[in-house]
Amino acid sequence: MLTEYFAMDEILVKENDRYWDCLDQAMEASYGGRTDEALAWLDEALKAIPNGAEAHNGRGEILWEEGRLEEASYELELATIADSKFVTAYLNRAELLLEDMGEFEQVIQICDLLLSGQSELPSLDRTIEAEVYYLKAKALFYLDDLEGSRFLIKRASKAASNLALYRAFEGQIAFEMGDFHEALSLLEHASVLEPEVPNSLYYLGLVFERLNKSNHASSAFLAAHNLDPDHYMIPVEFSQVVVTEATRTSIDNLPRSFRGYLDGVSTSVEDFPSQAIIAEEEVSPQVLGLFVGNSRIRGLKPVKELSQGRLVLYKKNLEKVCKNKDELVEQIQITIRQEIGYYLGLDEDDLDRLGLS
Repeated sequence: MLTEYFAMDEILVKENDRYWDCLDQAMEASYGGRTDEALAWLDEALKAIPNGAEAHNGRGEILWEEGRLEEASYELELATIADSKFVTAYLNRAELLLEDMGEFEQVIQICDLLLSGQSELPSLDRTIEAEVYYLKAKALFYLDDLEGSRFLIKRASKAASNLALYRAFEGQIAFEMGDFHEALSLLEHASVLEPEVPNSLYYLGLVFERLNKSNHASSAFLAAHNLDPDHYMIPVEFSQVVVTEATRTSIDNLPRSFRGYLDGVSTSVEDFPSQAIIAEEEVSPQVLGLFVGNSRIRGLKPVKELSQGRLVLYKKNLEKVCKNKDELVEQIQITIRQEIGYYLGLDEDDLDRLGLS
């Protein structure tokens, strides 16, 4: 019996050594850009230890990079099942669900689980705790719970003080809530800590713009564009006449069945939504347009009731997403359809039926 025990122990040691050797080979192949080879080594690792959390996590990371999101999420979930204390797999899966799959409720569930303090789960140091708060804050942000998001990002900053990422995100939230002076303070602090983060610089530009510091805004937008030209375009300035003409063209190009709803509706162009509108209508300062009326209820409203409202387009916001007049016309038309449809309480099926989607 003792001989059999030692023989079994030797087999386990060999399988364990084989497992870690395969992981090393997979890591080397992955760093070298040899994705298929890396996945093959991870498969070999799982033959040695079928419930190897590190191997499942490695597969999840590679599949995520390859854009195979569902498979990646499954592998990362297997990693947490294999080792319930493997915090990296939880964080990877939460980030994947948050940034690439839009599964915000699932992200909140994962974060709440990690913060629950259950003995079978990872114990969180302050840095990891801060990251969990940050992930949950972003999920709430995407679900339009700005107050909840702001509360949690403050907790993240307290758990890991002076991290530029958290300051910048809190500044982004403050901006979206219309608290421009607070946003400026937070974003400037973040930019001092990490000067070359394009998202922070872009939001600084947005804040400067709202505080009538146009030169500072232009410099910030240019700096963000230079760091990441694919994601941060330099705003294109359109004259009031061009925006007005584009609005008229957009309305003329709407389906006839829909144009009737705009009879008698006043249309105006403003630079930005006011802070009062941001608060009252609970919209982003970056909204492209807004139908402002008495109420928003479900079901088609009579034309005469719609005519009591007004359609406002926001020039400075449109300039950040349109590169030329053709794009401006198209975007204004999309904005008009969405805003009137939203005001009417239409869902996606209704918009399809009316030819507005």
